[in-house]
Amino acid sequence: MGVHPGGPAPGPADEPGRDEVVSTLHRISFLLERAQAAEYRAAAYRRAGDRVRDLDAGAWAELRGTGAWTGLPDVGSSTAAVIVDVLAGRTPEALAALESDLARRLAGATDAGRELRGRLRGDLHAHSDASDGATPIADMALAAVRIGHEYQAITDHSPRLTVAHGLSADRLRAQIAQVAAMNTVLDCGDRPLRLLTGIEVDVLADGGLDQAPGLLRELDVVVASVHSQLRMDRAAMTRRMVAAVSNPATDVLGHCTGRRVRGRPRPPSEFDAEAVFAACAEHHVAVEVNARPDRQDPPDELIAVAARAGCLFSIDSDAHAPGQLDWLVDGCDRLAVHGVDPDRVVTTWPVDRLLEWTHRH
Repeated sequence: MGVHPGGPAPGPADEPGRDEVVSTLHRISFLLERAQAAEYRAAAYRRAGDRVRDLDAGAWAELRGTGAWTGLPDVGSSTAAVIVDVLAGRTPEALAALESDLARRLAGATDAGRELRGRLRGDLHAHSDASDGATPIADMALAAVRIGHEYQAITDHSPRLTVAHGLSADRLRAQIAQVAAMNTVLDCGDRPLRLLTGIEVDVLADGGLDQAPGLLRELDVVVASVHSQLRMDRAAMTRRMVAAVSNPATDVLGHCTGRRVRGRPRPPSEFDAEAVFAACAEHHVAVEVNARPDRQDPPDELIAVAARAGCLFSIDSDAHAPGQLDWLVDGCDRLAVHGVDPDRVVTTWPVDRLLEWTHRH
């Protein structure tokens, strides 16, 4: 079966079968995340993979001999069955079903969407466990490498969004230092990855941004999103959003309507789209095409308005777990329908050009 995308980093090959087991458990977790399965299910397979990976050689050999996998913490009957199948040379049923489901989903993509996906170099909106994501930055970075990204922004929430454990200025500064340290390791090998510092900053009711202006200027990417008072009066919401995209720190307008179309549906906010997107075009702010299946934001009719306004676009995953980074083809499909020149999609740009744009102020 080989090492799967979404599996672990290659480890020592001194114990036959262990890398294959860990890779398969992590791949199942990745595919569950991509399918927006219950978080606890994906986490269970990831934890089991981590537990097997971290066994010392003696414990691994003993468990291979006894087969008492459920005696290992974080390994239950479902994950133990995967281990047994892999060691017996069989494809686990759980993996086969998820791979089949993914293939079916990808087959539904348009040719134009697949072509645009092939041009993407990175993603400007993703979360780690520092705010409301499921995994550490390192896990998000490794997943980004495996799906072919050249760069990945980490954009955890800002302080006001306490429900998402938003980052204070001090925590954000610590994350900036962490990303810098990780880049010294990631910028090597055949497939180097550049992690970008960033934030999904909350747009306040008056259009201000929820973080110190000086600190925002230190970041590579600032995604400005409305998360509160989504039912604000249309005129007031328009003023709020225009103020946010007119702020020199803003690079991307995130999930502009705030709608949800799956799970617990939420109607879109109301605002003057022509005025907001004209401001985006004037200030060279990219309109995010949010690829989350439960958001699909902006709606198609608003993508058309933004395209006519001459806006830049950023196709982003808004991932909260490693497998969700692989949602980008869904966003590509939605944007490609509108015939937007790929050069207007900032996430098709090489990192040097991208950073020249985000540092334009």
